[in-house]
Amino acid sequence: MMPPKEHEEVKVNYDDLAATKKISNGMIDFLPLGSHRPIIVVCIGTDRSTGDSLGPLIGTFLQETGLECFHLYGTLEDPVHAVNLNEKLDVIYKNHTDPYVIGIDACLGKFKNIGVVKIDSGPLKPGAGVKKELPEVGHMHITGVVNVSGYMEFFVLQNTRLNLVMKMAKQIAAGISEADKMYARKHMFRQLEWDMNQERNVE
Repeated sequence: MMPPKEHEEVKVNYDDLAATKKISNGMIDFLPLGSHRPIIVVCIGTDRSTGDSLGPLIGTFLQETGLECFHLYGTLEDPVHAVNLNEKLDVIYKNHTDPYVIGIDACLGKFKNIGVVKIDSGPLKPGAGVKKELPEVGHMHITGVVNVSGYMEFFVLQNTRLNLVMKMAKQIAAGISEADKMYARKHMFRQLEWDMNQERNVE
């Protein structure tokens, strides 16, 4: 098994014409290629707050398009949020052996970074922007900056423009969908390569 590569954080503007490719390539660079670990996408958030609906919107778009290889948790119909996060994580680790988890969530940031999608290794820290103590999620994470941080974060999230969140969610979902296809192809190729090596060893 090849360990995930060490890479720097990837930052992509959601309206970049090459955003889908940049998001998918950024994800692939962090994923554990050559491993049989299940890849779990956990989209965190709630539809009760416009800004915080980024995660479940992404999950719903992914559910509608379908995934070849990745496993999905967190949609508008069945969200993963502050109240049920521990329970959902227990379900994931019960249903999947040694999962590689990708945490996805909205976040707040500087004004100049609104609309930026960030991909990085390490766990997501949901609720940090609104001072909530929640368990860390994932071996890598994707966040979308939906509004400005620093003052009345709950109010800011609730008054974030749905137009921006929808556009970001569609773009991030497109990038994840492409990464899913790329990972499935790479996984299939490595499995074929392994089978061929096994046949040679038998001969």
